[in-house]
Amino acid sequence: MVYLVLAATAVLSIAAAAVIVLVGRQRRRMESGSEARRIEAAATRGVRDARRQAHAQQHFNDAGGFSALRDRDSLS
Repeated sequence: MVYLVLAATAVLSIAAAAVIVLVGRQRRRMESGSEARRIEAAATRGVRDARRQAHAQQHFNDAGGFSALRDRDSLS
């Protein structure tokens, strides 16, 4: 029973620390100016492009990669 209480206390303290850090960061965040919005938009595009590229690599690295490559080339 003691171990259960200690485990629950540890989990709750880790979660509380994470919430405190996130709330502190959000409070320190200033109103977004045009430069910040531009940077965030560029970062979002970068994440989207990275996901798209990872998906394409996964698609072409499987056993049917050659047939997928043929299908892609025939659509162009």
